Amino acid sequence: MSTYKAKVFVTLKPSILDPQGRTVERALSHLEHGNVSGVRVGKYIELTLHGRREDVEAQLKDITENVLSNPVMEDARWELEGA
Repeated sequence: MSTYKAKVFVTLKPSILDPQGRTVERALSHLEHGNVSGVRVGKYIELTLHGRREDVEAQLKDITENVLSNPVMEDARWELEGA
């Protein structure tokens, strides 16, 4: 049985307003970083999984799509590497 490290990245879809990103953008502007725009805030999650790679990939896909993200509002992608 192998061990894998997964990195999951979840962001709001481009068509969804990002109030947290907007707040960060305004704060940066007030801190004299006015050249920054288009700030989007997301989630980063790390997981360690054990098993056969094919099974781990299927499990990670299910976890990413059904637990860690809302596919209606968010885009999610993951990376998997051997630990």
